Amino acid sequence: MFKFKGIISILAVAILVGSMLAGCTVIVQKGRRTDVEKISQLKNELSELERAKAELEDRLRKEIADKQVSVDMMERGLVITFVAEVLFDSGKAKLKPESLAALEKVSDVLKTTVRDLKVGVEGHTDNIPIKYSGWKSNWELSAARAMSVLHFLADSQGIEPMRLSATGFGEYHPVASNDTVEGRQKNRRVEIVILPNATKKSADENSSNENLK
Repeated sequence: MFKFKGIISILAVAILVGSMLAGCTVIVQKGRRTDVEKISQLKNELSELERAKAELEDRLRKEIADKQVSVDMMERGLVITFVAEVLFDSGKAKLKPESLAALEKVSDVLKTTVRDLKVGVEGHTDNIPIKYSGWKSNWELSAARAMSVLHFLADSQGIEPMRLSATGFGEYHPVASNDTVEGRQKNRRVEIVILPNATKKSADENSSNENLK
């Protein structure tokens, strides 16, 4: 029995040393999935996002050419950005009827290629203060616009509500200078963000670990 245990120990050490020499990091943690499994899942979900990006670029070819929409892979996920004027009249949060076709193209991909992934809708504005439209501030306007898109996806397109969230950032996440007309137009936008579940799970696990400390 001792000899058998000794052989097992030697094999385990050999495997560990071999992995280290090959440039791999081996972490053994009780009660948690291995990092290899997490990486594999994340790769699969990133592959889904890449397919979704290609499909969206094909479906939204005209809107992208007209600079009404952009589709970009970012650190936080796949981001579909709509210029606010494409979706809404100035100071309004009701979707224009002519904007629905483009949103339907997005929802088709959300319901197929990335049907298991979470979707965040983010509203953004420029820094021009609200004067005549009745909103208390740009925060309220941006949040209302995000909610309008969210309700369209859930109520009209059948996207599962548990997949959706909405956030209004107001003027506080600009992507361009508000000193020019062009910059302000870029800042007035709605972003639909498709988030890999593996990233969310990792963040949730880190938060849980911090709470246990």
